[in-house]
Amino acid sequence: MARAATRLRETRVRVTVQRMAVLAAVEELGGHPDAEAVRVRAQEVTGGLSLQAVYNVLRVLTEVGLVRCTQIAGHPARYEAERNDNHHHFVCRFCGDIVDVHCAIGEAPCLQADLPDSYPVDEAAVTYWGACPRCATAEHR
Repeated sequence: MARAATRLRETRVRVTVQRMAVLAAVEELGGHPDAEAVRVRAQEVTGGLSLQAVYNVLRVLTEVGLVRCTQIAGHPARYEAERNDNHHHFVCRFCGDIVDVHCAIGEAPCLQADLPDSYPVDEAAVTYWGACPRCATAEHR
């Protein structure tokens, strides 16, 4: 919790128990938890926390760059501690597991968009779809 408080102060965000608990939960859970998983973990500190309160805190944490929100078609929003590494994601079509993938080629934004110069690109979000090793060997194939 002390680390979460420090990180909030560094971004000049008001430090509250809810914000510390949600940030700590995202960092401790690792991977790509959804808001409900974050809520369950954060409640271990706060005692009670509504899902709407968690979404509100996650929005603030995303806006200040402490948390990264990933929207994947057909899945609830997923959250992870922001590492500023411009990574992408692989999603298993069968079990829904999400795995980080290093930037495809070169420096951010990884892909050269075919756009006029008046549209500067500062980030690329790529989602790879397929079967994870567990599902690839199962009856799904």
